[in-house]
Amino acid sequence: MGYADPSAGTPAPLTVDGLARRKRDGARLAVVTAYDAGIARAAERAGIDILLVGDSLGMVVQGFDTTLPVTVDHMVYHCAAVARGARRTLRAADMPFGSAPDPATAYRNAVRMIAEGGADMVKLEGAGHMLDVIRYLVERDIPVCAHLGLTPQSVLRLGGYRVQGREDAAAERLRAEARAVAEAGASALVLECVPAALAQGITARLLIPTIGIGAGPHCDGQVLVSTDLLGLGEGRRPRFVRDFLAGRGSIGEAFRAYADAVRDGSFPAAEESYV
Repeated sequence: MGYADPSAGTPAPLTVDGLARRKRDGARLAVVTAYDAGIARAAERAGIDILLVGDSLGMVVQGFDTTLPVTVDHMVYHCAAVARGARRTLRAADMPFGSAPDPATAYRNAVRMIAEGGADMVKLEGAGHMLDVIRYLVERDIPVCAHLGLTPQSVLRLGGYRVQGREDAAAERLRAEARAVAEAGASALVLECVPAALAQGITARLLIPTIGIGAGPHCDGQVLVSTDLLGLGEGRRPRFVRDFLAGRGSIGEAFRAYADAVRDGSFPAAEESYV
């Protein structure tokens, strides 16, 4: 099926055009964030499907309280480091806060992520005016992953990091936005911090894969921040985080255990999901 399996030799790497096929095949996607060559290399060797160079680096690498201070220059720098560490794994890059106010500006910044940073696709938070941005980028051969639910770049408007889509109106809006980003040309959709049943319904209705983080076990894949799955997060652990390094001897083993748990459906468990 073209996805990484360390026990099966060297399979063909996953590409953007293979994402929909993976969904049709029912093969779950194991995704982690990476910000440097070392972690990227370990994740690739462990068989991770997609490396997300997330603007979460603002919090876990740079020490900010939110992702908002992250710049395009920061993202390009970290994308290039990840690309040097993992040349075969599909790499996605977050478009940081304020980098896509209009299609033309988004295009210029996305080109930098790909041409300078070595990303294979970019990730955009939200719908609304982002639908025009998604269409503009896709028409110009830049693959896009959409991101709905809890969108960290909207933390000021949302009033904090909260589960989204619990009320009927909010759930219906998320369903409509999910259809809209897919119709605009997104190749995948991250769903963050939404009730598991809502994510299941959205996943069933889309032809593109959904990748959940705090969105229950029925998405087509899962993503975790690498420091979280390695037990390095500070403060109260979010419900959807599991420490995969605990009881294991190396980061590589932790990544491999995470990938196995995603693919066999044992992660996330019910207690790691929202209702």
